[in-house]
Amino acid sequence: MNESSQNELTQLLLDWRRGDRAALDKLMPLVYNELRRIARRYMRGERAWHTLESAALVNEAYLRLADIDDLDWRDRAHFFAMSSTLMRRILVDHARSRNYAKRGGARPKLSLSKADRLADTPDLDLLALDDALKTLAAMNEQQGQIIELRFFGGLTIEETAEALGVSPTTVERGWTVARAWLRRELSG
Repeated sequence: MNESSQNELTQLLLDWRRGDRAALDKLMPLVYNELRRIARRYMRGERAWHTLESAALVNEAYLRLADIDDLDWRDRAHFFAMSSTLMRRILVDHARSRNYAKRGGARPKLSLSKADRLADTPDLDLLALDDALKTLAAMNEQQGQIIELRFFGGLTIEETAEALGVSPTTVERGWTVARAWLRRELSG
C-alpha cells in the first residue's frame, strides 16, 4: 500500500470515527485485499474440514466492524490489528460452536485414502492457541498483542510498534520471547 493510499485509509478511519458511515463503505474496497490476506493466513492453520472460507471470514469481520460505533481508530495499523483480532475471535467462536475440541465435534468421517492426502495439511488447534494466547496476555498483555499483530495480522515490526505505541526494539524482544513461550506451551 503506497503512502497516498495509507493517508486516504487513515482519513477514512478518522471520518468513520466521527460518525460518517459512508466512510466505511469507501474504506472496505481499499482494505479488502489486505483483509483477505489476513483471513487466508488464519485459514491456513485451520483443519481441512473447516466450514468457513477466507471470504466468509472477511465478510463476518466487516459486519462486526460496521457495528462498532465508538472505537477510536488511530491509523491503518490499528485498523488491521483490530480486524485481525476480530477474525481470530470469529474463528474461535466458530470452533466452539462446532464443538471441534470435544471428542471430534462435527468432524466428517474420513476414508483412509482421503486421510493420506490430509496428512500434509497443517493441523493447528485454534482453541488451544486461543487458550495459550489468553494465558500469555494475562501474564504479559503486550506480548499477547505482539503475537496477535505479527502472526495473525501480518504486521511488520515497525507497524506493530506503531500500533502499540512502543519502540521496534521492544516489539522484537517481545516477539522473540512470546514465540518461544507459545512454542513451549503448545508443544505440551
